[in-house]
Amino acid sequence: MMDTRAFLDAHFPQFEPELKAELAEIAEIRNIPAGETLMRTGQNIRSTVLVAEGRLKLYREGHDEGEIFMYYLEPGNACALSMVCGQQQETSGVMLKAIEDSTVILVPVKFMENFMQRYKGWYNFVVETYRERFEELLTLIDHIAFRAMDERLVYYLGNQREKLGTSKLHITHSEIATDLHSSREVISRLLKKLEQQGKVKLHRQYIEML
Repeated sequence: MMDTRAFLDAHFPQFEPELKAELAEIAEIRNIPAGETLMRTGQNIRSTVLVAEGRLKLYREGHDEGEIFMYYLEPGNACALSMVCGQQQETSGVMLKAIEDSTVILVPVKFMENFMQRYKGWYNFVVETYRERFEELLTLIDHIAFRAMDERLVYYLGNQREKLGTSKLHITHSEIATDLHSSREVISRLLKKLEQQGKVKLHRQYIEML
């Protein structure tokens, strides 16, 4: 198991050595097993989340208890909403769940403003994190508002292939339905249609992108 400084050196090389030294003193390393929820809707946010290992999913929960997938967090990423809500002392409006065994670095939000003023590396990292997440949210809104479900499904599967680095997607129809805020029946029907079009091949344990 690497220590905090080793994780920072490996995944956050843009940080100044002095910043890494401070983070190594104040930050907490936490291991998150696959399937465990790190952040829940309504939870008070006391730390900014930096991802050192693994992969996490960010969801927005609806009033009907449904969920919609927003984006992934991977090594070198940070949760922009934990930065914003933490600084404003607001509660979380999203759920963050590990989909692989993951390791995160938790930075107390009380240090955020100080780091923004003192370290250009941290300032640029925060700004770039906001920009990247904003672009991902615009893409999400575009697909929800302007794309039919079959188009959203094709984009979703392509995104999964890119993020996971494999054309064999070990994900269930129910999980896809949850991520796209649809029903299992609709997703199964559309996947069958994509198979007939030669775009995917449906196996018992996984979906293969062709």
